[in-house]
Amino acid sequence: MDHRFSIKIVEPQETAVQLTRFSNGSLNAANGTNGKNTSTTCLYNNTPKRKKSLVQLTREAFPRLENYRQSKRALKRPSLGELHGGDDVVKDPNKDGEVAESQSPAGHGVKLGWIQGVLIPCLLNIWGVMLFLRLSWVVAQSGIGMTMVIIAISAVVCVITTLSLSAISTNGEVKGGGIYYIISRSLGPEFGASVGVVFAFANAVAASMNTIGFCDSLNDLLKSQGLKIIDNGVNDVRIVGCVALLIMIIICAVGMEWESKAQNFLIAIIVGAIVDFLVGTAMGPGSDEVNAQGFSGFSYETFSNNWAPDYRTQNDIDYNFFQVFAIFFPSVTGIQAGANISGDLKDPASSIPKGTMLALAISMFSYALFVVFAGGAAMRDASGNVTDLINGTLTNCTSDFSCKYGLFNSYSVMQLMSAWGPFIYAGCFAATLSTALTNLLSVPRLLQALGIDRIYPGLIFFSKGYGKSGEPYRGYVLTFFISSAFVLIADLNAIAPLISNFYLASYALINFCTFHAALIKPLGWRPTFKYYNTWLSLCGFFMCVVIMFLINWQSSLITFIVILALYLIVVYRKPDVNWGSSTQAQTYKSALATCHKLNSINQHVKNYEPQILLLCGSPQHRPPLLDFANLITKNNALLVIGEVLQKKMSHRQRSIKRRAAYQWFRENKVKAFYSLVDDISFELGAKTLMQTSGIGKLTPNVLMMGFKSNWRVCSTNELTAYFEVLHSAFDNRLSVAILRTPEGLDFSRILDNEEDNAISTDISLTQTPSRPDLHSNPFAITRMVHADSNLNISNVPSVSDSVQSITVLNGTAGTGKSAPPTAPSGILKNKKKTAVDKILFTTPSGKEIPANAIDSLSIFKKKQGKGVIDVWWLYDDGGLTMLLPYIISCRQDWESCKLRVFSLAGDKNQLEIDKENMSDLLKKFRLNHYSLEMLHISDRPQDSTIKFFDNLLSGFTTSGTTAQDGMVTELELAALQDKTYRHLRLRELLLEKSKDANLVVMSLPMPRKGTVSARLYMAWLETLTKDLPPYLLVRGNQQSVLTFYS
Repeated sequence: MDHRFSIKIVEPQETAVQLTRFSNGSLNAANGTNGKNTSTTCLYNNTPKRKKSLVQLTREAFPRLENYRQSKRALKRPSLGELHGGDDVVKDPNKDGEVAESQSPAGHGVKLGWIQGVLIPCLLNIWGVMLFLRLSWVVAQSGIGMTMVIIAISAVVCVITTLSLSAISTNGEVKGGGIYYIISRSLGPEFGASVGVVFAFANAVAASMNTIGFCDSLNDLLKSQGLKIIDNGVNDVRIVGCVALLIMIIICAVGMEWESKAQNFLIAIIVGAIVDFLVGTAMGPGSDEVNAQGFSGFSYETFSNNWAPDYRTQNDIDYNFFQVFAIFFPSVTGIQAGANISGDLKDPASSIPKGTMLALAISMFSYALFVVFAGGAAMRDASGNVTDLINGTLTNCTSDFSCKYGLFNSYSVMQLMSAWGPFIYAGCFAATLSTALTNLLSVPRLLQALGIDRIYPGLIFFSKGYGKSGEPYRGYVLTFFISSAFVLIADLNAIAPLISNFYLASYALINFCTFHAALIKPLGWRPTFKYYNTWLSLCGFFMCVVIMFLINWQSSLITFIVILALYLIVVYRKPDVNWGSSTQAQTYKSALATCHKLNSINQHVKNYEPQILLLCGSPQHRPPLLDFANLITKNNALLVIGEVLQKKMSHRQRSIKRRAAYQWFRENKVKAFYSLVDDISFELGAKTLMQTSGIGKLTPNVLMMGFKSNWRVCSTNELTAYFEVLHSAFDNRLSVAILRTPEGLDFSRILDNEEDNAISTDISLTQTPSRPDLHSNPFAITRMVHADSNLNISNVPSVSDSVQSITVLNGTAGTGKSAPPTAPSGILKNKKKTAVDKILFTTPSGKEIPANAIDSLSIFKKKQGKGVIDVWWLYDDGGLTMLLPYIISCRQDWESCKLRVFSLAGDKNQLEIDKENMSDLLKKFRLNHYSLEMLHISDRPQDSTIKFFDNLLSGFTTSGTTAQDGMVTELELAALQDKTYRHLRLRELLLEKSKDANLVVMSLPMPRKGTVSARLYMAWLETLTKDLPPYLLVRGNQQSVLTFYS
């Protein structure tokens, strides 16, 4: 058989048999067989094919909740590189905050609804010790009317704060940590952490306050039965209080489920006790003995007598309205109870506002009702004597302060007025213990959240969770000791004002959070709770602060000092977190508004700042160049680091380089911006950076580069590109600065790893250097990226070369006088030099770096001793040549260096006149200088100098009239001979006068277009800078940067 047959199953809509016949008569398979004689017989397939879902047919991800969760286990939508093409997988910038989220405890197995998780805890916190033991005393002090005012003010503060709290808690998911989480994610870690610590401390103290209330009530009960533990007083409170705290801590540590069940039991007892009091008050006194103790029953006379305030002195304290307010306010501080355990709620966003508002309404109504009942049915003072009741002298005991009963004198008047007294004791026990229980439960959670976020190192130890639910047992222990310390005070009226200050401070911050977020209105501010107002929150903030200082300005001041200290600690530590706070949005909007405002203001010469575009490639490769630029701009002016790469880079590679650059900036404390352009030539890339860097008035006005020391050996195209960059800078009216150091600037061969990837570059010392100037480690960076720059500034020998081939910092290659190697002094110097060179730094990649290379890297970071900065201000370029060295001399490391100014005289016979004029000019500019010298450079240079220059151009000259391949024509040399001689003469003067300077700054020769070639121009620069200390060539843009006008 000449033909081959294959079988193919086709879809029903296709032809049963597909035959394709070509002109040669052969049958070819439908799938193509390159002319082989093959027939394809396609049989009909009647089996229904399963249709693919849309998910299987597209790479796209559909909008789902899982794509937006900040968790390691969350689903991730495909990256833009995966959709568009490529394999870029770049780290999500929001991952900074995800680590902390993923490390948080998994949460409790029992998740609570709004009634069990918010309403009941809030009511238990509000119906605390003050309801049963101090509210009657508040009525006695302030009267019914002013007590209603106290309740109203407290209600206003709490309602405004609740509205603010509801707005924040519904603007996204609320995790564990309560108030701390809310404030830190809204205002940032600085405010959140400081208030979180204060709030945790306030909750611990509040737990001790309620425990003291429980002990006082227990003492009254024991006293009525003639029983006591030690003295039926302070010592009994301390003993019972510590034991009660220990039991409650154990209950909380057992788990959320047990605590929840205990709360249900306690709230039932409290409600029953309130009903018991209301019923008993409505029934009236049951006997004359009860009546004699101050319970007169409802009467207009009692109501009118108790309406007005009657502030008295007790325990050496002169009580007034705000002192009484301070005692009462802790009874309304339970509104945050739901937020404190927000991590244990099913739906915190809806549960917190719903439960808190309802709890506030119920509690305020119950307080007002209690005030009316207590003030309308009980007297302020009573002797307790039935005879005085019959004689109508029941209140005469006030004259000698011997009254033992009544609202003023008995904290247990509520038991007297109830239908069944023992139930009131049970209600008091339940209220105090439940509030203490809630406070004790919230404190370890706050400490755990602070520790997990690693804001304060001291709290990390207490953040460890145990068991499946992640219980912070260490936090419970710390809470127990703090609360026990305050239980030992054993005085409610002494602790209550302190708690009021702490709570009012935290409420003030909650209101300020909402105000700030609503005012800034970042795009992420979208709370589902709409019943809040920006200015109402601001009023709540000021109200809390004012009340704090009216209560006690000393304790308020201490509270704010503590918050400020905690705030400054976080600011100093700069935790690496990114929570998208409103302060970040404020920073952006303020910066944008400032840029717009700055753009509308005309630049004045008095406000001139050198804004530098630095072409240095990767900042890790040329630390001296970057350090020098930073020395000029240092926190006062714009610095843009530009890098041009000819090769095309992926988005992932660009992101890695960008992160490495900014990491290097942070580690070396450099305030700069990084800009990268790739897939472009160096000349075009540099021109692009000049024209596009910056925004508005924040654009570079100075181009700074390193000197191209390999100009004699590089390709003509590379040299031309470097030269054209100078022309582009002047075309764009930028000033130009070129830096050269004796050891060169490019250390990429030493620093880079062999592979083009990011590596850790923490340096470990093989031997501790003895040089005192090595304390500044220029390698102190955590990430480094290798990339070749188009601007190869210096030829640094590789590590594989001999160690002696690297130039020592304080020496000058090929210059200066040194002893012959064979002389005794020369041998000694060589031994010392070898000893220094053998001090090596070792990188994690295994490279060894000589100590003198470290010196070269940190040349502009070291403290300069007494020396000079020589300024060769040859031509008036607007004053930049004089301004830059003056700025450097003002820096702390260079303040010991004085300025020596050299300038040119127009005529040899007018040196003194020109010197006087120049001196007057410098004085008017208020530029302090050590000396001034006028120079004349019209003399012919020495033959040795001319020979030196000829050697530079050896092999680069041509006798033709047209320059080719970077050659310099004889015609060009002849035309520019006078200018060349001036540069040679300057070299002689430089070697004579500035050989030992710490820094030399000189006016940059102007590369006039069409007049001077790149090779000849670089020969000029080589002539001026070779064999000299660190050298800066500067040319301003001919616009004044100095003025003597005020």
